[in-house]
Amino acid sequence: MVPDIVIHACASAAYAGLAWHFWNTRWREARAAPGGSQGWERAAVLAPLAIHGGLLYVDIFAAPQPHFGFAQALSLMVWLAVAILWVEALAYRIEALYVMALALAAICAPLTAYFPGRFVADADSLAFRVHLLFGILAYSLFTIATLHALLIAAVERRLHVAHDSGQSTENAGLLRGTFSDLPPLLALESVVFRLIGAAFVVLTIAFAIGAAYSESTVGRAMRFDHKTVFIVLSWIAFALLLAGRWLRGWRGRTAMRWTVAGFVMLLLAYPGSRFVLEVILGRA
Repeated sequence: MVPDIVIHACASAAYAGLAWHFWNTRWREARAAPGGSQGWERAAVLAPLAIHGGLLYVDIFAAPQPHFGFAQALSLMVWLAVAILWVEALAYRIEALYVMALALAAICAPLTAYFPGRFVADADSLAFRVHLLFGILAYSLFTIATLHALLIAAVERRLHVAHDSGQSTENAGLLRGTFSDLPPLLALESVVFRLIGAAFVVLTIAFAIGAAYSESTVGRAMRFDHKTVFIVLSWIAFALLLAGRWLRGWRGRTAMRWTVAGFVMLLLAYPGSRFVLEVILGRA
């Protein structure tokens, strides 16, 4: 029987190899490939996704004693983000995003083999499972939105370089391959805000379910700890971003900075606080 750690390593290596492939064919100017995923590329991404998903199911849902911690949260979040991106790539030419998403997956996929997390005594609770589902979905949608924002920033930077040098983007060779086939920036920004809007609604539902579950089990809706503080701060940041978009038409660098700031605070909430407890303080 193949050890789990070997299977984790295989999934990680496959993600890393595909990330290198998309970087080599989509980002490197001298070797830029035409936009659009090839059939074999879409199938190749599904292979590590299937392996990774199977490992997560066994580690989190099928284990006799379910454990969950920062490693499981990051691994599940990135797995779902890559799956969402795979579906999105069927409609939009955004293969350049695979570089960042697959690189993250290569890092996060093997984490559960080294960090088992903490035992979840109430894993059979329906309320807990729904809270977990909505929470991970919110994290994944925010991950995809942040990757979109970073891609927009990369394209805008290339356009500014061409403008400052007095060259056209074609002559400067800055938007070749997939970059030249990306949807217009305004369309990409629209996708970002749709993702953020959906993620914000899902995060709000997860927060409400978690508060109700906490109230029913421990007698109070929330505790004043690092996780709660950062989740609330992240929720406020994304609420202000959506309000700024609706009322003032925020876009470009302003929107990107708010998106990244909100996402960082969200990461510091559960994965960050659990990492400190499990790894730094050793209190799994």
